Amino acid sequence: MIKIGIIGCGKIAQVRHIPEYLDNTDAELAGLYDLNLQRAEELAEKYHCKAYESIETMLADSEIDAVSVCAANHVHAEITVAALKAGKHVLCEKPMATSLKDCQLMVDTAEKMGKILMIGQNQRFAKAHMEARKLIERGDIGKVLTFKTTFGHGGPETWSVDAGPQNWFFDKKRAAMGAMADLGVHKTDLIQYLLEDTVEATTATVTTLDKRDSNGDLIGVDDNAICIYKMKSGVIGTMTASWTYYGEEDNSTIIYGTEGILKIYDDPKYCLELIRRDGGKVFYDIDQIQTNDNQTKSGIIDGFVEAVKNGTEPAVPGKSVLSAMKAIFGSLKSSELGRTVRVDEEELE
Repeated sequence: MIKIGIIGCGKIAQVRHIPEYLDNTDAELAGLYDLNLQRAEELAEKYHCKAYESIETMLADSEIDAVSVCAANHVHAEITVAALKAGKHVLCEKPMATSLKDCQLMVDTAEKMGKILMIGQNQRFAKAHMEARKLIERGDIGKVLTFKTTFGHGGPETWSVDAGPQNWFFDKKRAAMGAMADLGVHKTDLIQYLLEDTVEATTATVTTLDKRDSNGDLIGVDDNAICIYKMKSGVIGTMTASWTYYGEEDNSTIIYGTEGILKIYDDPKYCLELIRRDGGKVFYDIDQIQTNDNQTKSGIIDGFVEAVKNGTEPAVPGKSVLSAMKAIFGSLKSSELGRTVRVDEEELE
């Protein structure tokens, strides 16, 4: 039985990590930590585990085998590195870290310590995405030419455990990035997964259009990001992340090829729609994408536990996310400079 500690008891821990560990027969939820000790204690009592007064105390506990890092973005790297050095396997929520240097440090530390580092890029586990990758690889839409991938909803202030404009997602010091870190990392990682390709260059606008803090001022992080990605293969497309899609969530991806179009989570009834060049259509009813209001099992926790149990490489190893994070930081740099940026430019290091 793998004993799990969770660091950070906010919404993502409560709706995904805690219930999914409890549902896994190879895992035991052993401990919780949160900056709000009362929150950790109340959840620990509810789930019959231990509340730790500090991260250091949890990491020093030899009973803990692995941890989920569900804290604010700015401490992902610090906590992950400390946990790895303490001999714990780590599942870290996205975004991996707030600088490329820290992302690399996390990967290097995991390799040095011989521990598993997995990142919570759960869109790779969505059944329609897994099927779409197979169809693309098989050539069902011919050679891929372009794409558009989108993740937008009304913002985290209605979903965060600390709801309202004071939530940590809007805090520049704690979040570092806004919609780009919250949603853009998902779609950037996803398009690389679907196409088995990596972003080579980005032309981006990352901006704040509407979200305001409790004083009525525009928040210090982005609420919209629109990026034109050029992939190493020559494929080009757009990645849009937004916190200002009021009324309906959009979590769709459309791939355009020489022999047809593949629409993923674009239709409310069918998760996949393949439109052939001659107009013929094939519909797939496999599953429906998660939304903030409809959280279903992600697959991330089961994948992490399986890797720890078997001592195998996880489904989303930290090193596999580095290229997506380069695209994220490259997009921020592109927006700042007002020009196209190659994601391996020395200035990103």
